[in-house]
Amino acid sequence: MTQQARRLRARLAALGAVGATALAAAGVQGAAHAAEAPLPVVITGEDRVDLSLHSDNGDPTEPQVDLRIDVPGEEFEGDGEVPSVHRGEYTIRIDARGLRGVAKADLPCEADGLVAVCTGYDLYAGTTFNRVGGIRLDLSDDSETGDTGKIVVTGEGEGLDFTPLTVDVRVGGPELLNRELSAPDGLKAGDDFELPLGVMNVGGLPAEGTVLRLLGSRGLSFPDAYGNCSSSEINTGDLLRQRTEVLCTFPGTLDAGAAYRLSRQVRVQTADFALNDIFSYSFDPLEPGEEKKIHRGEGRRQGSGPDLTLERVADADPARYTEYAELDLPRTNTYDLELTGASASGEAGEKVEVEIGFRNNGPAWIGGLRSGGEPFTFTVAPPAGATFTRTPERCTPAGVNGSDPAYLCFAPTPMLEDARLTFPFELRVDRVVEGAKGRVALPDWDNPYDSDPANDVAWIVLNAAEEPGDDGTGGSDGGPSDDPTAPGSGDGDGSGGDADDEGTGSASGGGSGDDADGGLALTGAQGVGLLGGAAVLALGLGAAVVAYQRRRAGRDGEAAV
Repeated sequence: MTQQARRLRARLAALGAVGATALAAAGVQGAAHAAEAPLPVVITGEDRVDLSLHSDNGDPTEPQVDLRIDVPGEEFEGDGEVPSVHRGEYTIRIDARGLRGVAKADLPCEADGLVAVCTGYDLYAGTTFNRVGGIRLDLSDDSETGDTGKIVVTGEGEGLDFTPLTVDVRVGGPELLNRELSAPDGLKAGDDFELPLGVMNVGGLPAEGTVLRLLGSRGLSFPDAYGNCSSSEINTGDLLRQRTEVLCTFPGTLDAGAAYRLSRQVRVQTADFALNDIFSYSFDPLEPGEEKKIHRGEGRRQGSGPDLTLERVADADPARYTEYAELDLPRTNTYDLELTGASASGEAGEKVEVEIGFRNNGPAWIGGLRSGGEPFTFTVAPPAGATFTRTPERCTPAGVNGSDPAYLCFAPTPMLEDARLTFPFELRVDRVVEGAKGRVALPDWDNPYDSDPANDVAWIVLNAAEEPGDDGTGGSDGGPSDDPTAPGSGDGDGSGGDADDEGTGSASGGGSGDDADGGLALTGAQGVGLLGGAAVLALGLGAAVVAYQRRRAGRDGEAAV
Protein backbone atom coordinates (compact mmCIF):
# COMPACT_ATOMS: atom_id res chain seq x y z
CA MET A 1 0.00 0.00 0.00
CA THR A 2 1.39 3.41 -0.98
CA GLN A 3 1.77 6.30 1.43
CA GLN A 4 -1.03 8.13 -0.40
CA ALA A 5 -3.36 5.14 -0.05
CA ARG A 6 -2.66 4.98 3.69
CA ARG A 7 -3.50 8.67 4.04
CA LEU A 8 -6.77 8.19 2.19
CA ARG A 9 -7.73 5.19 4.36
CA ALA A 10 -6.97 7.17 7.50
CA ARG A 11 -9.12 10.08 6.34
CA LEU A 12 -12.00 7.76 5.51
CA ALA A 13 -11.75 6.15 8.95
CA ALA A 14 -11.84 9.57 10.59
CA LEU A 15 -15.19 10.34 8.96
CA GLY A 16 -16.89 7.65 11.04
CA ALA A 17 -20.00 5.65 10.16
CA VAL A 18 -22.21 8.68 9.45
CA GLY A 19 -19.70 10.26 7.06
CA ALA A 20 -19.07 6.96 5.28
CA THR A 21 -22.81 6.46 4.73
CA ALA A 22 -23.05 9.94 3.25
CA LEU A 23 -20.13 9.19 0.93
CA ALA A 24 -21.78 6.01 -0.32
CA ALA A 25 -25.07 7.78 -0.94
CA ALA A 26 -23.36 10.53 -2.88
CA GLY A 27 -21.53 8.00 -5.05
CA VAL A 28 -24.71 6.06 -5.93
CA GLN A 29 -26.73 9.15 -6.78
CA GLY A 30 -23.94 10.85 -8.70
CA ALA A 31 -24.74 14.04 -6.79
CA ALA A 32 -22.61 16.49 -4.82
CA HIS A 33 -20.90 15.12 -1.71
CA ALA A 34 -22.84 15.38 1.53
CA ALA A 35 -22.27 18.61 3.38
CA GLU A 36 -21.53 16.96 6.72
CA ALA A 37 -17.85 16.41 5.89
CA PRO A 38 -15.54 17.32 2.99
CA LEU A 39 -14.75 14.55 0.51
CA PRO A 40 -11.17 13.30 1.08
CA VAL A 41 -9.32 13.05 -2.25
CA VAL A 42 -5.67 12.31 -2.99
CA ILE A 43 -3.48 13.75 -5.73
CA THR A 44 -1.56 10.78 -7.15
CA GLY A 45 1.47 10.36 -9.40
CA GLU A 46 5.12 9.37 -9.28
CA ASP A 47 6.55 10.75 -6.06
CA ARG A 48 10.19 10.38 -7.13
CA VAL A 49 12.03 10.86 -10.42
CA ASP A 50 15.74 10.13 -10.87
CA LEU A 51 17.20 11.81 -13.96
CA SER A 52 20.04 9.97 -15.64
CA LEU A 53 23.10 11.71 -17.02
CA HIS A 54 23.55 8.87 -19.55
CA SER A 55 20.17 8.55 -21.29
CA ASP A 56 17.15 10.44 -22.64
CA ASN A 57 15.24 9.52 -19.45
CA GLY A 58 12.61 7.56 -21.32
CA ASP A 59 10.64 8.58 -24.38
CA PRO A 60 11.24 12.34 -24.74
CA THR A 61 7.58 12.80 -25.70
CA GLU A 62 6.21 11.02 -22.63
CA PRO A 63 5.87 12.47 -19.10
CA GLN A 64 7.45 10.73 -16.12
CA VAL A 65 4.70 11.94 -13.76
CA ASP A 66 1.03 11.24 -14.52
CA LEU A 67 -1.09 13.38 -12.19
CA ARG A 68 -4.54 12.09 -11.24
CA ILE A 69 -7.05 12.54 -8.42
CA ASP A 70 -8.03 9.46 -6.41
CA VAL A 71 -11.65 9.74 -5.24
CA PRO A 72 -13.33 7.31 -2.78
CA GLY A 73 -15.85 4.89 -4.22
CA GLU A 74 -16.09 1.95 -6.61
CA GLU A 75 -14.85 2.81 -10.08
CA PHE A 76 -17.54 2.76 -12.78
CA GLU A 77 -17.23 -0.13 -15.24
CA GLY A 78 -20.58 -0.10 -17.03
CA ASP A 79 -21.84 1.43 -20.27
CA GLY A 80 -23.14 4.93 -20.78
CA GLU A 81 -22.47 8.11 -18.84
CA VAL A 82 -20.09 7.85 -15.89
CA PRO A 83 -21.80 9.06 -12.67
CA SER A 84 -19.95 11.80 -10.81
CA VAL A 85 -19.19 11.60 -7.10
CA HIS A 86 -18.63 15.33 -6.69
CA ARG A 87 -19.69 18.35 -8.74
CA GLY A 88 -18.16 21.73 -8.18
CA GLU A 89 -15.16 23.75 -9.31
CA TYR A 90 -11.73 22.73 -8.05
CA THR A 91 -8.18 23.89 -8.72
CA ILE A 92 -4.90 21.95 -8.89
CA ARG A 93 -1.70 24.01 -8.48
CA ILE A 94 1.64 22.60 -9.67
CA ASP A 95 4.62 24.44 -8.21
CA ALA A 96 7.95 23.42 -9.78
CA ARG A 97 9.99 26.41 -8.68
CA GLY A 98 12.04 24.06 -6.52
CA LEU A 99 13.65 22.76 -9.73
CA ARG A 100 15.45 25.99 -10.65
CA GLY A 101 19.03 25.10 -11.53
CA VAL A 102 18.23 21.37 -11.20
CA ALA A 103 16.10 20.32 -14.19
CA LYS A 104 13.64 21.49 -16.82
CA ALA A 105 9.92 20.85 -16.32
CA ASP A 106 7.20 20.80 -18.98
CA LEU A 107 3.95 21.36 -17.07
CA PRO A 108 0.32 20.73 -18.13
CA CYS A 109 -2.61 23.18 -18.17
CA GLU A 110 -1.98 26.93 -17.99
CA ALA A 111 1.65 27.37 -16.96
CA ASP A 112 3.43 30.58 -16.02
CA GLY A 113 7.08 29.62 -15.87
CA LEU A 114 7.46 26.87 -13.28
CA VAL A 115 3.93 27.21 -11.87
CA ALA A 116 0.81 25.76 -13.52
CA VAL A 117 -2.87 25.86 -12.57
CA CYS A 118 -5.39 23.22 -13.69
CA THR A 119 -9.14 23.46 -13.12
CA GLY A 120 -11.98 20.97 -13.21
CA TYR A 121 -15.59 20.46 -12.21
CA ASP A 122 -16.71 16.80 -12.07
CA LEU A 123 -14.93 14.12 -10.06
CA TYR A 124 -15.53 10.37 -10.42
CA ALA A 125 -14.78 7.37 -8.21
CA GLY A 126 -11.25 5.99 -8.59
CA THR A 127 -8.55 7.58 -10.75
CA THR A 128 -9.31 6.54 -14.35
CA PHE A 129 -11.57 9.47 -15.18
CA ASN A 130 -9.77 12.05 -13.01
CA ARG A 131 -6.58 12.75 -14.97
CA VAL A 132 -5.01 16.16 -14.35
CA GLY A 133 -2.07 15.97 -16.79
CA GLY A 134 1.53 14.87 -17.18
CA ILE A 135 4.85 16.42 -16.13
CA ARG A 136 7.90 15.89 -18.34
CA LEU A 137 11.31 16.34 -16.71
CA ASP A 138 14.66 16.73 -18.52
CA LEU A 139 18.21 17.78 -17.74
CA SER A 140 19.02 21.47 -18.02
CA ASP A 141 22.32 23.14 -18.87
CA ASP A 142 22.87 23.61 -15.12
CA SER A 143 22.13 20.00 -14.09
CA GLU A 144 24.92 18.33 -12.14
CA THR A 145 25.36 15.02 -10.35
CA GLY A 146 23.71 15.09 -6.94
CA ASP A 147 21.36 18.03 -7.62
CA THR A 148 17.94 17.66 -5.97
CA GLY A 149 14.69 19.56 -6.13
CA LYS A 150 10.95 19.23 -5.50
CA ILE A 151 7.62 19.70 -7.23
CA VAL A 152 4.68 20.40 -4.92
CA VAL A 153 1.14 19.69 -6.18
CA THR A 154 -1.80 21.00 -4.12
CA GLY A 155 -5.54 21.28 -4.64
CA GLU A 156 -8.53 23.15 -3.32
CA GLY A 157 -12.27 23.17 -3.91
CA GLU A 158 -15.46 23.61 -1.93
CA GLY A 159 -16.47 20.35 -0.23
CA LEU A 160 -13.10 18.74 -0.98
CA ASP A 161 -10.16 17.88 1.26
CA PHE A 162 -7.03 17.36 -0.89
CA THR A 163 -3.99 15.33 0.13
CA PRO A 164 -1.11 16.99 -1.77
CA LEU A 165 1.68 15.28 -3.70
CA THR A 166 5.40 16.03 -3.47
CA VAL A 167 7.65 14.83 -6.30
CA ASP A 168 11.32 14.52 -5.35
CA VAL A 169 13.71 14.97 -8.29
CA ARG A 170 17.37 13.91 -8.23
CA VAL A 171 20.05 14.23 -10.91
CA GLY A 172 22.75 11.61 -11.48
CA GLY A 173 21.90 9.41 -8.52
CA PRO A 174 22.53 5.67 -8.41
CA GLU A 175 21.47 4.04 -11.70
CA LEU A 176 21.46 0.25 -11.67
CA LEU A 177 21.55 -1.83 -14.84
CA ASN A 178 21.14 -5.61 -15.02
CA ARG A 179 23.44 -8.15 -16.63
CA GLU A 180 21.98 -9.40 -19.91
CA LEU A 181 20.38 -12.85 -20.01
CA SER A 182 20.74 -15.65 -22.53
CA ALA A 183 18.40 -18.63 -22.82
CA PRO A 184 19.80 -21.98 -21.62
CA ASP A 185 20.40 -24.52 -24.41
CA GLY A 186 18.09 -27.52 -24.69
CA LEU A 187 15.73 -26.45 -21.90
CA LYS A 188 12.55 -28.56 -21.74
CA ALA A 189 9.40 -28.15 -19.67
CA GLY A 190 9.94 -29.69 -16.23
CA ASP A 191 13.67 -28.89 -16.20
CA ASP A 192 15.36 -26.48 -13.83
CA PHE A 193 18.22 -24.19 -14.82
CA GLU A 194 20.62 -21.68 -13.32
CA LEU A 195 21.22 -18.10 -14.42
CA PRO A 196 24.21 -15.83 -13.66
CA LEU A 197 22.74 -12.51 -12.50
CA GLY A 198 24.59 -9.25 -11.95
CA VAL A 199 24.29 -5.50 -11.58
CA MET A 200 26.28 -2.40 -12.55
CA ASN A 201 25.91 1.09 -11.07
CA VAL A 202 26.29 3.46 -14.02
CA GLY A 203 25.05 6.45 -12.02
CA GLY A 204 27.07 9.27 -10.53
CA LEU A 205 26.52 8.38 -6.85
CA PRO A 206 26.91 5.17 -4.79
CA ALA A 207 23.82 3.10 -3.97
CA GLU A 208 23.59 2.50 -0.25
CA GLY A 209 22.10 -0.96 -0.56
CA THR A 210 20.05 -2.66 -3.26
CA VAL A 211 17.04 -4.92 -3.65
CA LEU A 212 16.87 -7.75 -6.21
CA ARG A 213 13.45 -8.69 -7.61
CA LEU A 214 12.96 -12.09 -9.29
CA LEU A 215 9.68 -12.60 -11.12
CA GLY A 216 8.33 -15.75 -12.77
CA SER A 217 4.96 -16.20 -14.44
CA ARG A 218 2.66 -19.13 -13.67
CA GLY A 219 4.89 -21.87 -15.10
CA LEU A 220 8.07 -20.82 -13.23
CA SER A 221 9.16 -21.06 -9.60
CA PHE A 222 12.28 -20.55 -7.46
CA PRO A 223 13.08 -23.60 -5.32
CA ASP A 224 15.88 -22.10 -3.19
CA ALA A 225 15.07 -20.07 -0.06
CA TYR A 226 17.95 -17.72 0.86
CA GLY A 227 18.10 -16.06 4.26
CA ASN A 228 18.07 -12.48 2.94
CA CYS A 229 15.21 -13.19 0.53
CA SER A 230 11.45 -13.53 0.91
CA SER A 231 8.93 -14.86 -1.57
CA SER A 232 5.25 -14.56 -2.36
CA GLU A 233 2.92 -16.39 -4.74
CA ILE A 234 -0.25 -15.40 -6.53
CA ASN A 235 -1.86 -18.63 -7.71
CA THR A 236 -5.54 -17.62 -7.89
CA GLY A 237 -7.52 -15.10 -9.89
CA ASP A 238 -6.52 -13.68 -13.26
CA LEU A 239 -4.13 -16.11 -14.96
CA LEU A 240 -2.26 -13.25 -16.60
CA ARG A 241 -1.22 -12.06 -13.14
CA GLN A 242 -0.46 -15.36 -11.43
CA ARG A 243 3.23 -15.37 -10.55
CA THR A 244 5.98 -16.02 -8.03
CA GLU A 245 8.04 -13.09 -6.75
CA VAL A 246 11.27 -13.20 -4.74
CA LEU A 247 12.81 -10.10 -3.14
CA CYS A 248 16.40 -10.18 -1.84
CA THR A 249 18.02 -7.28 0.00
CA PHE A 250 21.73 -6.38 0.09
CA PRO A 251 22.65 -3.64 2.60
CA GLY A 252 26.19 -2.99 1.31
CA THR A 253 27.31 -0.08 -0.87
CA LEU A 254 27.40 -0.34 -4.67
CA ASP A 255 30.04 2.12 -5.84
CA ALA A 256 29.44 4.36 -8.85
CA GLY A 257 30.86 2.74 -11.98
CA ALA A 258 31.28 -0.69 -10.33
CA ALA A 259 29.74 -4.04 -11.32
CA TYR A 260 28.74 -6.93 -9.06
CA ARG A 261 27.53 -10.53 -9.43
CA LEU A 262 25.63 -12.87 -7.13
CA SER A 263 27.67 -15.30 -5.07
CA ARG A 264 25.42 -18.14 -6.32
CA GLN A 265 23.54 -18.59 -9.56
CA VAL A 266 19.77 -18.35 -9.20
CA ARG A 267 17.92 -21.61 -9.86
CA VAL A 268 14.61 -21.51 -11.75
CA GLN A 269 12.20 -24.48 -11.96
CA THR A 270 9.87 -24.92 -14.95
CA ALA A 271 6.54 -26.73 -14.61
CA ASP A 272 5.53 -29.58 -16.94
CA PHE A 273 2.93 -27.27 -18.50
CA ALA A 274 5.26 -24.28 -18.93
CA LEU A 275 5.52 -22.67 -22.37
CA ASN A 276 6.89 -19.20 -23.14
CA ASP A 277 6.61 -18.23 -19.49
CA ILE A 278 8.37 -15.01 -18.55
CA PHE A 279 11.35 -14.78 -16.19
CA SER A 280 12.64 -11.32 -15.32
CA TYR A 281 14.91 -9.76 -12.73
CA SER A 282 15.96 -6.27 -11.72
CA PHE A 283 18.13 -4.48 -9.16
CA ASP A 284 16.96 -1.21 -7.60
CA PRO A 285 18.47 1.07 -4.96
CA LEU A 286 17.38 0.19 -1.43
CA GLU A 287 15.79 3.13 0.33
CA PRO A 288 16.70 3.82 3.99
CA GLY A 289 14.59 1.71 6.36
CA GLU A 290 13.03 -0.23 3.48
CA GLU A 291 14.72 -3.60 4.10
CA LYS A 292 12.56 -4.78 7.00
CA LYS A 293 9.35 -3.49 5.41
CA ILE A 294 10.01 -5.44 2.23
CA HIS A 295 10.24 -8.82 3.95
CA ARG A 296 7.29 -8.17 6.26
CA GLY A 297 4.87 -7.60 3.41
CA GLU A 298 1.55 -9.43 3.40
CA GLY A 299 1.83 -13.06 2.32
CA ARG A 300 5.64 -13.06 2.17
CA ARG A 301 7.70 -16.05 3.40
CA GLN A 302 11.20 -15.42 4.72
CA GLY A 303 13.93 -17.79 3.49
CA SER A 304 15.81 -19.99 5.96
CA GLY A 305 18.92 -20.86 3.95
CA PRO A 306 22.27 -19.08 3.65
CA ASP A 307 22.35 -15.48 2.45
CA LEU A 308 22.96 -14.48 -1.12
CA THR A 309 25.76 -11.94 -1.38
CA LEU A 310 27.19 -9.65 -4.04
CA GLU A 311 30.77 -9.93 -5.27
CA ARG A 312 32.56 -7.13 -7.10
CA VAL A 313 33.49 -7.86 -10.74
CA ALA A 314 36.66 -6.40 -12.24
CA ASP A 315 36.78 -4.99 -15.79
CA ALA A 316 33.04 -5.41 -16.45
CA ASP A 317 31.81 -4.43 -19.93
CA PRO A 318 28.99 -1.83 -19.62
CA ALA A 319 27.60 -3.01 -22.97
CA ARG A 320 26.52 -6.27 -21.30
CA TYR A 321 24.21 -4.49 -18.86
CA THR A 322 20.68 -3.35 -19.66
CA GLU A 323 17.63 -1.78 -18.06
CA TYR A 324 15.36 -4.76 -18.78
CA ALA A 325 16.49 -8.37 -18.36
CA GLU A 326 13.95 -11.07 -19.15
CA LEU A 327 13.47 -14.36 -21.01
CA ASP A 328 10.51 -16.29 -22.46
CA LEU A 329 10.97 -20.01 -21.73
CA PRO A 330 10.78 -22.93 -22.22
CA ARG A 331 10.14 -22.75 -25.96
CA THR A 332 9.98 -26.44 -26.87
CA ASN A 333 6.71 -27.53 -25.22
CA THR A 334 3.52 -28.14 -27.22
CA TYR A 335 -0.24 -28.15 -26.75
CA ASP A 336 -3.09 -29.68 -28.73
CA LEU A 337 -6.06 -27.51 -29.67
CA GLU A 338 -9.12 -29.53 -30.63
CA LEU A 339 -12.50 -28.54 -32.03
CA THR A 340 -15.46 -30.91 -31.63
CA GLY A 341 -18.60 -30.73 -33.72
CA ALA A 342 -22.15 -31.96 -33.19
CA SER A 343 -25.05 -33.68 -34.94
CA ALA A 344 -28.80 -33.15 -34.84
CA SER A 345 -31.96 -34.01 -36.76
CA GLY A 346 -35.03 -31.92 -37.47
CA GLU A 347 -37.95 -31.36 -39.82
CA ALA A 348 -38.36 -28.30 -41.99
CA GLY A 349 -39.25 -25.30 -39.78
CA GLU A 350 -37.99 -27.00 -36.61
CA LYS A 351 -35.27 -25.48 -34.39
CA VAL A 352 -32.46 -27.67 -33.03
CA GLU A 353 -29.57 -27.03 -30.65
CA VAL A 354 -25.94 -28.03 -31.19
CA GLU A 355 -22.89 -27.49 -29.02
CA ILE A 356 -19.40 -26.80 -30.38
CA GLY A 357 -16.45 -27.80 -28.21
CA PHE A 358 -13.07 -26.06 -27.94
CA ARG A 359 -10.40 -27.67 -25.79
CA ASN A 360 -6.71 -27.77 -25.01
CA ASN A 361 -5.40 -31.29 -24.59
CA GLY A 362 -2.05 -30.02 -23.28
CA PRO A 363 0.48 -30.72 -22.01
CA ALA A 364 1.29 -26.99 -22.22
CA TRP A 365 -0.82 -24.06 -21.15
CA ILE A 366 -1.04 -21.06 -23.46
CA GLY A 367 -0.37 -17.94 -21.43
CA GLY A 368 -0.59 -15.27 -24.10
CA LEU A 369 1.47 -13.17 -21.69
CA ARG A 370 2.97 -10.86 -24.30
CA SER A 371 -0.32 -10.26 -26.07
CA GLY A 372 -2.15 -9.55 -22.82
CA GLY A 373 -4.99 -12.00 -23.41
CA GLU A 374 -5.47 -12.02 -27.18
CA PRO A 375 -8.04 -14.67 -28.13
CA PHE A 376 -8.04 -17.57 -30.52
CA THR A 377 -10.72 -17.38 -33.20
CA PHE A 378 -12.48 -20.03 -35.23
CA THR A 379 -15.31 -20.01 -37.77
CA VAL A 380 -18.63 -21.85 -37.57
CA ALA A 381 -20.65 -22.27 -40.80
CA PRO A 382 -24.24 -23.58 -40.82
CA PRO A 383 -25.09 -26.74 -42.73
CA ALA A 384 -26.86 -26.34 -46.07
CA GLY A 385 -30.58 -25.72 -45.66
CA ALA A 386 -30.22 -24.29 -42.11
CA THR A 387 -29.87 -20.87 -40.49
CA PHE A 388 -28.41 -19.84 -37.13
CA THR A 389 -31.15 -18.36 -34.93
CA ARG A 390 -29.22 -18.04 -31.65
CA THR A 391 -25.44 -17.80 -31.16
CA PRO A 392 -23.07 -17.35 -28.18
CA GLU A 393 -22.20 -13.78 -27.24
CA ARG A 394 -18.57 -14.40 -28.15
CA CYS A 395 -19.48 -15.17 -31.74
CA THR A 396 -20.12 -12.47 -34.34
CA PRO A 397 -21.17 -12.59 -38.01
CA ALA A 398 -18.13 -13.37 -40.15
CA GLY A 399 -19.31 -11.40 -43.18
CA VAL A 400 -20.23 -7.77 -43.73
CA ASN A 401 -23.96 -6.88 -43.82
CA GLY A 402 -24.96 -10.51 -43.43
CA SER A 403 -23.38 -11.59 -46.72
CA ASP A 404 -21.73 -14.62 -45.09
CA PRO A 405 -23.88 -17.01 -43.01
CA ALA A 406 -20.84 -18.15 -40.99
CA TYR A 407 -19.89 -16.83 -37.54
CA LEU A 408 -16.48 -15.90 -36.12
CA CYS A 409 -16.07 -17.08 -32.52
CA PHE A 410 -13.57 -15.90 -29.90
CA ALA A 411 -12.04 -18.21 -27.29
CA PRO A 412 -10.65 -15.95 -24.54
CA THR A 413 -7.16 -16.19 -23.14
CA PRO A 414 -5.16 -17.39 -21.24
CA MET A 415 -5.80 -21.10 -21.77
CA LEU A 416 -4.98 -23.66 -19.11
CA GLU A 417 -3.38 -26.97 -20.00
CA ASP A 418 -6.71 -28.81 -19.60
CA ALA A 419 -9.18 -26.09 -20.57
CA ARG A 420 -12.63 -27.03 -21.90
CA LEU A 421 -15.05 -24.56 -23.51
CA THR A 422 -18.43 -25.04 -25.17
CA PHE A 423 -20.26 -22.77 -27.61
CA PRO A 424 -24.02 -23.53 -27.85
CA PHE A 425 -25.81 -22.66 -31.12
CA GLU A 426 -29.44 -22.89 -32.22
CA LEU A 427 -30.29 -23.73 -35.85
CA ARG A 428 -33.54 -23.54 -37.80
CA VAL A 429 -34.01 -26.23 -40.42
CA ASP A 430 -35.27 -24.30 -43.45
CA ARG A 431 -35.24 -27.36 -45.71
CA VAL A 432 -34.13 -30.92 -45.07
CA VAL A 433 -30.81 -31.81 -46.73
CA GLU A 434 -29.70 -35.31 -45.85
CA GLY A 435 -26.22 -35.32 -44.27
CA ALA A 436 -25.77 -31.56 -44.60
CA LYS A 437 -22.50 -30.38 -43.03
CA GLY A 438 -21.40 -27.07 -41.52
CA ARG A 439 -17.66 -26.57 -41.13
CA VAL A 440 -16.09 -25.56 -37.77
CA ALA A 441 -12.44 -24.60 -38.20
CA LEU A 442 -9.44 -22.89 -36.69
CA PRO A 443 -7.46 -20.75 -39.16
CA ASP A 444 -5.19 -22.56 -41.59
CA TRP A 445 -1.95 -21.45 -39.98
CA ASP A 446 1.54 -22.78 -39.41
CA ASN A 447 1.42 -23.07 -35.63
CA PRO A 448 4.63 -24.74 -34.35
CA TYR A 449 3.15 -25.39 -30.90
CA ASP A 450 -0.03 -27.25 -31.96
CA SER A 451 0.99 -30.92 -31.89
CA ASP A 452 -2.04 -32.24 -33.83
CA PRO A 453 -3.47 -29.86 -36.46
CA ALA A 454 -5.68 -32.70 -37.78
CA ASN A 455 -8.30 -32.01 -35.09
CA ASP A 456 -8.47 -28.28 -35.82
CA VAL A 457 -11.56 -28.89 -38.01
CA ALA A 458 -14.92 -30.40 -37.01
CA TRP A 459 -18.42 -30.56 -38.47
CA ILE A 460 -22.04 -29.80 -37.61
CA VAL A 461 -24.08 -32.55 -39.29
CA LEU A 462 -27.85 -32.27 -39.80
CA ASN A 463 -30.07 -35.23 -40.67
CA ALA A 464 -27.16 -37.60 -41.18
CA ALA A 465 -27.67 -40.77 -43.18
CA GLU A 466 -27.72 -43.77 -40.89
CA GLU A 467 -24.24 -44.98 -41.70
CA PRO A 468 -21.43 -45.64 -39.20
CA GLY A 469 -19.02 -42.76 -38.72
CA ASP A 470 -21.17 -40.17 -40.48
CA ASP A 471 -22.24 -38.07 -37.50
CA GLY A 472 -19.37 -35.55 -37.76
CA THR A 473 -19.17 -35.01 -34.01
CA GLY A 474 -15.43 -35.37 -33.56
CA GLY A 475 -12.43 -33.44 -34.84
CA SER A 476 -11.42 -34.28 -38.42
CA ASP A 477 -9.12 -33.40 -41.26
CA GLY A 478 -11.79 -31.37 -42.99
CA GLY A 479 -14.09 -34.04 -44.43
CA PRO A 480 -14.44 -35.19 -48.00
CA SER A 481 -13.53 -32.47 -50.46
CA ASP A 482 -16.22 -33.52 -52.95
CA ASP A 483 -19.13 -33.08 -50.53
CA PRO A 484 -21.30 -30.39 -52.21
CA THR A 485 -22.74 -29.31 -48.85
CA ALA A 486 -19.37 -28.71 -47.15
CA PRO A 487 -18.01 -25.13 -47.20
CA GLY A 488 -14.51 -24.68 -48.61
CA SER A 489 -11.32 -24.34 -46.60
CA GLY A 490 -11.56 -20.57 -46.82
CA ASP A 491 -14.17 -20.55 -44.06
CA GLY A 492 -11.49 -20.53 -41.36
CA ASP A 493 -9.27 -17.59 -42.21
CA GLY A 494 -9.41 -15.39 -39.12
CA SER A 495 -7.25 -15.30 -36.02
CA GLY A 496 -6.49 -12.89 -33.22
CA GLY A 497 -8.35 -9.79 -32.07
CA ASP A 498 -8.97 -8.11 -28.73
CA ALA A 499 -10.72 -10.13 -26.07
CA ASP A 500 -13.62 -8.40 -24.38
CA ASP A 501 -13.49 -7.71 -20.67
CA GLU A 502 -15.80 -10.59 -19.80
CA GLY A 503 -13.84 -13.07 -21.91
CA THR A 504 -10.45 -12.54 -20.30
CA GLY A 505 -11.87 -12.16 -16.79
CA SER A 506 -13.98 -15.30 -16.72
CA ALA A 507 -11.45 -17.49 -18.44
CA SER A 508 -8.48 -16.42 -16.38
CA GLY A 509 -9.90 -16.10 -12.93
CA GLY A 510 -13.55 -17.07 -12.58
CA GLY A 511 -15.05 -20.34 -11.52
CA SER A 512 -16.11 -22.96 -14.02
CA GLY A 513 -19.66 -23.25 -15.22
CA ASP A 514 -22.05 -21.53 -17.60
CA ASP A 515 -21.56 -17.96 -18.73
CA ALA A 516 -24.94 -16.47 -17.95
CA ASP A 517 -24.53 -13.59 -20.36
CA GLY A 518 -23.13 -15.11 -23.50
CA GLY A 519 -24.03 -18.79 -23.62
CA LEU A 520 -20.36 -19.82 -23.45
CA ALA A 521 -20.01 -22.73 -21.07
CA LEU A 522 -16.60 -23.05 -19.41
CA THR A 523 -15.71 -26.38 -17.82
CA GLY A 524 -12.65 -28.16 -16.42
CA ALA A 525 -9.74 -25.85 -15.69
CA GLN A 526 -11.45 -22.73 -17.03
CA GLY A 527 -9.27 -20.82 -19.51
CA VAL A 528 -7.87 -20.13 -23.01
CA GLY A 529 -5.04 -18.09 -24.78
CA LEU A 530 -2.65 -17.15 -27.57
CA LEU A 531 1.07 -17.61 -28.01
CA GLY A 532 3.57 -15.69 -25.87
CA GLY A 533 6.63 -13.65 -26.86
CA ALA A 534 7.91 -13.83 -30.39
CA ALA A 535 5.58 -16.77 -31.11
CA VAL A 536 2.40 -14.64 -31.12
CA LEU A 537 0.74 -15.27 -34.45
CA ALA A 538 -0.59 -12.09 -36.05
CA LEU A 539 -3.20 -13.04 -38.66
CA GLY A 540 -5.72 -10.60 -40.17
CA LEU A 541 -9.31 -10.87 -39.02
CA GLY A 542 -11.05 -8.89 -41.74
CA ALA A 543 -14.04 -6.63 -41.45
CA ALA A 544 -15.98 -8.97 -39.16
CA VAL A 545 -13.46 -8.66 -36.31
CA VAL A 546 -13.12 -4.92 -36.79
CA ALA A 547 -16.87 -4.56 -36.45
CA TYR A 548 -16.86 -6.81 -33.41
CA GLN A 549 -14.12 -4.78 -31.73
CA ARG A 550 -15.96 -1.52 -32.32
CA ARG A 551 -19.16 -2.87 -30.85
CA ARG A 552 -17.35 -4.05 -27.74
CA ALA A 553 -14.93 -1.16 -27.35
CA GLY A 554 -17.16 0.55 -24.79
CA ARG A 555 -16.56 -2.30 -22.35
CA ASP A 556 -12.79 -2.27 -22.48
CA GLY A 557 -11.11 -1.14 -19.28
CA GLU A 558 -7.63 0.29 -18.93
CA ALA A 559 -4.89 -2.18 -19.16
CA ALA A 560 -0.19 -6.53 -17.73
CA VAL A 561 3.30 -9.98 -15.48
